Amino acid sequence: MTLRPILIHPDPRLKKVCDPVPAVDDTLRRLADDMLATMYDAPGIGLAAPQVGVTRRMLVMDCVKDSRAAPQPMVLVNPEITWTSEAVNTYEEGCLSIPEQYGDVTRPAEVRVRWTALDGSTKEEQFDGLWATCVQHEIDHLNGKLFIDYLGPLKRQMITRKMEKLKRGMARA
Repeated sequence: MTLRPILIHPDPRLKKVCDPVPAVDDTLRRLADDMLATMYDAPGIGLAAPQVGVTRRMLVMDCVKDSRAAPQPMVLVNPEITWTSEAVNTYEEGCLSIPEQYGDVTRPAEVRVRWTALDGSTKEEQFDGLWATCVQHEIDHLNGKLFIDYLGPLKRQMITRKMEKLKRGMARA
């Protein structure tokens, strides 16, 4: 497994709509392993392929936060939301591509998602709570949308300026 660098906003690759994954193969399974390792190392609870520079529709997530509980890594290839609840939840979201910046985002409280698993089978599951927020956040990445796109223009501009400054500092280091 290889830890992959995570793209930092603003990066044009984070705003691209990703292409569907044509087939599950060993290269894709290696990417999934790398993404899970990168996500856990960051540490985070979700990571989408475009965040590591791969513009394909794949995400990984694991919303188990209790260190005593067994991890529940999930890999979703070509995920699509098939149903959303009318009820909503507001979570303070963050993003590995926008480090140390947070904002309240309101999303459907529950969603049903269909995807292809790494064995090629089709899966469908209903998510709620943090899992629902996370899967919607990561699917947004596949559609070129960031959590800051839900925030007001002033807050979004302030965060973008902070990220530009962070990137300049990283380039000098």
